[in-house]
Amino acid sequence: VVVLVIVETLGGDEGDLDAEIAHHDAAFFGMPGDVKKQYEKPELAGQRGYTSFGKEHAKGSDAPDLKEFFQYGQTVEDDDPVAVEYPANVTVNEVPQLTPTLYRAYRHFEKSGRALLKAIAIYLGLDEDYFEPYVVNGNSIVRAIHYPPITQEPKSAIRAEQHEDINLITLLVGASAEGLQILSKQGDWVGVTALPGQIVVNVGDMLQRLTNNRLKSTTHRVVNPPREKWGSSRFSIPFFLHPKSSMSLACLDNCIDADHPKAYPDATAGEYLDERLREIGLKK
Repeated sequence: VVVLVIVETLGGDEGDLDAEIAHHDAAFFGMPGDVKKQYEKPELAGQRGYTSFGKEHAKGSDAPDLKEFFQYGQTVEDDDPVAVEYPANVTVNEVPQLTPTLYRAYRHFEKSGRALLKAIAIYLGLDEDYFEPYVVNGNSIVRAIHYPPITQEPKSAIRAEQHEDINLITLLVGASAEGLQILSKQGDWVGVTALPGQIVVNVGDMLQRLTNNRLKSTTHRVVNPPREKWGSSRFSIPFFLHPKSSMSLACLDNCIDADHPKAYPDATAGEYLDERLREIGLKK
């Protein structure tokens, strides 16, 4: 399921914030590799700071994705004890405005994501605020991704192999270049681009498990641009909306019946995230 939704994502200053993010991302990813590596924290399994080129791969694939990225996570600003579970965010000394800009984007994405989950809860026959206790101060991530220019004949036409996201839902504003494709129910790859004022919303694996496949996780990939655009980078900024690690992903009772028997074993969001991070090569 992929839905194009017009919502307030980055706030009234959307255009300015978009431009700020693009500027600071380009500044960070344009730094020398040895400088960027200072901000890579392997012990955090890519959940904060920089992850270098080729480290992540799709589940079930050994081919590394042709990207590098920087991740910014939750900042707990009240007395919620969940704060002890979250590592500190990484500040880049050479690009001091990167962190505050990602913080602003995070809060806008978080607000929109919570609103979307209220609508999804109603659709599922749940209380409107069903997800609220789990996603307020949840383990969400905003990821700035850089696909570098292609400098030689690539071994594959794919920059990021087909996969499904781990989380509940993913919010994605327009990328700097085309390339995102989703797999339709008919088995066709369809190009998707969020226009100004729109976001792309993908269902993730956690929501698929919770709803016992009533809402199916979106299979998607990123393909190489046409040859004449090989010299350009591609930047994108997805927001992966995760709940707190304690949330149960046990299939909802009202999504199980004789025609739809329970398809998944019980697990918490934290247990499932840990499993998937190992499968995609970010955690040993």
